[in-house]
Amino acid sequence: MGPGTRPGTTVRWRRGVSRLRRTALAALICGAVVLPLSGAARPETPAPAPAALAAPTAGTLAQAYAANRANAAEASRMAAAHGDRRRAAADRALADPSRHLLAFDGRGAGLATEVFGDLAPADRVAVLVPGSDTSLDTYGRFRAAALALHRQLLADAPEGTSVAVVAWLGYETPGTVSTTVATTDRADRAAPKLRALVDALRGTTGPGTRLSLLCHSYGSVVCARAADGLDVADIALVGSPGTGADSAAGLHTDARIWAARGGDDWVEHVPHLSADLFGTTVGFGTDPVSPDFGARTFAAGDGGHSDYFDAGSVSLTNLARIALGETTEVTHD
Repeated sequence: MGPGTRPGTTVRWRRGVSRLRRTALAALICGAVVLPLSGAARPETPAPAPAALAAPTAGTLAQAYAANRANAAEASRMAAAHGDRRRAAADRALADPSRHLLAFDGRGAGLATEVFGDLAPADRVAVLVPGSDTSLDTYGRFRAAALALHRQLLADAPEGTSVAVVAWLGYETPGTVSTTVATTDRADRAAPKLRALVDALRGTTGPGTRLSLLCHSYGSVVCARAADGLDVADIALVGSPGTGADSAAGLHTDARIWAARGGDDWVEHVPHLSADLFGTTVGFGTDPVSPDFGARTFAAGDGGHSDYFDAGSVSLTNLARIALGETTEVTHD
């Protein structure tokens, strides 16, 4: 900028460039459906089939955790023998005796369901559903979000209330720039698996346990596709591109539907449209934070797309309040 530029001009210019970049990224994501990027697929790392286990109960959780850790340890050995050190390290971390794996599958991009806290006696259980680009290779950042949420719940829970968090990487997430991220196809395939998880949690917890789904980015599409009649108290959508439904009522659930978006989240610039292109539905329709959608909106601060579970953030505080059932304490913009 030149020497005669007024003081506020530089700030406005930088904000304009940032907004332009976010808009370009949003356009690239949507355009990936019509103009897919080409590239060589990553060679698949070998891994054993998942452990053959019956549906868990409160009394068999320890055995399930142990069996899945053993499977992760074997997957780590196989990945190391294959020369995939990154996957071997990720699997080895999941096999640590301190980890509580409700499910594990090291094949392909990988799946894992991890429990934080004591699940069987928990009064409040929050299920965290991730968005795009989440796999065993990137699991660390997803786990960090679950840990932050669990710490917040422990700090805020009323005396005598037991809490647990379930980090559910139970579906093959789309890539942020891919032919799948702007359609509901992956979410439609994931929804029955999420419903099965909720059923399993009902079989391992007490009858009065309150379950909530906290759904980030593309994970909000998954939660929406699973919502019909689902036995949960609350469904919170953060950084959502849309749900594929025109309104909260269109999700056909008795759960309270919440929505929030950070002030610097690029998802704001994703067009909230839905259209049939080349035999598939592109886009997710109504913006979940808009009045037309009809969700209960809450404050998420000024963070970006990956900041909703940052320790000390407004969004994390409100998500914990929703999961605890302290809905009158949730703050709004």
